Amino acid sequence: MAAPVDRREKVLILGGTAEAATIARRLVEAGADVVTSLAGRTSNPAPLPGRIRIGGFGGAEGLARYIAENGIAKVIDATHPFANRISQNARLACAMAGIPLERPERPAWERQPGDDWIEVESLDEAAAALPAGARVFLALGRQHLAAFESRTDCHFVVRMVDPPEKPLGFADYDLILGKPSADPEEEADLFRAHRITHLVCRNSGGEAGYGKIVAARKLELPVVMVGRAA
Repeated sequence: MAAPVDRREKVLILGGTAEAATIARRLVEAGADVVTSLAGRTSNPAPLPGRIRIGGFGGAEGLARYIAENGIAKVIDATHPFANRISQNARLACAMAGIPLERPERPAWERQPGDDWIEVESLDEAAAALPAGARVFLALGRQHLAAFESRTDCHFVVRMVDPPEKPLGFADYDLILGKPSADPEEEADLFRAHRITHLVCRNSGGEAGYGKIVAARKLELPVVMVGRAA
């Protein structure tokens, strides 16, 4: 007897965000065959509904090849709002494969009463905006720290999910291992403990990372906010 044919819609989610996990759960519950692709920057990612794939594709051509070889019917780009390269590759690959691409748009944070934002367009501008002697909390991924290493006149506090493979390139810094808290009070306690004077982050939007923004507002801390590219 021939094996039964799996006729479920095959969906590839480009993930790594809370939104991606929510989408995966919804689609699996609806009966879709879901694969979530993660970049692999976190050594122990949280469990996800459906199947998980780790690592890159080899550019747009590699992604288009994966789509064809695996019978993917639709791609959902639920990556970080600043993950411009994979989003561009997804657009090109889906055009090559002739399948639909969905890109859920996470709204950016908006300045609220009490916020003290210094809005910049790049990490280099963010580094230049810091005053000498600042105690800075860098709410950035490890691949976005290099722009600040030349600021030897500042103390940096860096939070990472996994320990770095080698010491960071700062002259003066503290390393915290853990994930951001959505609780503003927990974030505020952390800022107080490290005597933070400035917060640097990207305007990624979403609820998961908003606790630090509320904490900075509560403590009246300046936030150097890197805006999204047009």
